[in-house]
Amino acid sequence: MRDDVNRTIKLRSRPVGEIDDSVFELSEEEVPEPGEGQALVRNLCLSLDPTNRVWISDTPSYLPPVGIGDVMRGLGVGRVVSSKSDDYAEGSLVSGLLGWQDYALVGEGTSAVGTPVPSDIEVPVEMLVGVLGITGITAYYGIEEIGQPQEGETVVISAAAGAVGSIAGQLAKIRGARAVGIVGSDEKAEWITGELGFNAAVNRRSPDWREQLAAACPGGIDVDFENAGGEIMDTVFGMLNFHARVVLCGLISQYNADTPPPGPVNFPALLSNRVTLQGFIILDYFDRFPEATAKLAQWVAEGRIKYRDTTVEGLENAPSALRMLFDGENVGKLLVKVADDAAVGAAG
Repeated sequence: MRDDVNRTIKLRSRPVGEIDDSVFELSEEEVPEPGEGQALVRNLCLSLDPTNRVWISDTPSYLPPVGIGDVMRGLGVGRVVSSKSDDYAEGSLVSGLLGWQDYALVGEGTSAVGTPVPSDIEVPVEMLVGVLGITGITAYYGIEEIGQPQEGETVVISAAAGAVGSIAGQLAKIRGARAVGIVGSDEKAEWITGELGFNAAVNRRSPDWREQLAAACPGGIDVDFENAGGEIMDTVFGMLNFHARVVLCGLISQYNADTPPPGPVNFPALLSNRVTLQGFIILDYFDRFPEATAKLAQWVAEGRIKYRDTTVEGLENAPSALRMLFDGENVGKLLVKVADDAAVGAAG
C-alpha cells in the first residue's frame, strides 16, 4: 500500500437487487493537500452497515443518494496526518463520514464530515466504529429513548447477532427485561444466549421458527427492536401486547428487493393493541452522542456489555465485504481495516 496514492472506491452503477462487481470501481488518485481550514485524515477503519445499501439506491432517504462517479459514502475513523485547521490537531483521531478512500479532507469546504475524537478516549479504533460508535449509540437510543423496556417485559430483537441487535439485547437486559433474539444460524443463537446473556434465541432458518418464537414469548411481546422487516416483522406484529413499542431501526431483508414487498398482514394489530411505532435515524441524536458513548464505555468496562467484530482487511475488499451483511456471514460489527494505526501514528 503506497502512502503517495489515494485509493478511492466510487459508485459506478446503481444496483438492481443484490450488489455485484459492476456496482463499484477502485481508482487511484493523488493524495489531496489540505487548504486553509482543512485537515488531511488517513482512514484507519470503515464501518459497513445496511444503510450503505440505502445510500446507493436512487430513492429518497434521510441523506441524498451517492452520485454516480462519487466516492462511496461511509462512516469511519482516521488519524490526522496534516492540518491547516485549529479544529484538527495533527496526530488526533477523527470520526465521521470519511468515505471509502485512503485519505479524506475534512474542514472548511470539504464534502467529508469529520468530528474530532476526545483525547481522553483511549480505546482501539475498532471500538469507535462499533460498540462505542454509531453502532452502540444506535442501540442505546433505540432502547433508552424509544423502546424503554420495563423490568419483566419481553423485548424481541431481529438480526440479533448483528452489530446493533447484539448491543440492543444486552441493553434491554440491563433494564431488567427479557431479551429474545432472532438470528440466522444455530451458532449465532448459541453466541447471543451463551456469551451475551439473551434469554432465548430463534433461528429464522428453522422450519418451525414461528413456533420457537411463540414458545420464547409466552406472554407476548412488549418491545420489538426491528432490524429485519418482511415476514419476521409481520410475525412479531401479530404477537404484540397492548401498548407495545416498535423501534423501527432497519429493514435489512428488504433492501435488495427489486420491488417493495406488500405491507405486513398483521399491521392492524398495531391499531387494536394501541401500539406505538417509531422510526428513527441515529443522526437525530448527534448532539447527544457523547452521553451514549460514556454510558456504553462504562458498561463495557464493567463487563455488562460484550461485543464481537468481524474484520475484513483492505480497502479494496469493502464492496465484497458489504455483501456479507446481506448473506448473514458476519457476527457482531462488520468493519474494514484500511490502515494500521500504529504505523500511521508513527509516521505522523
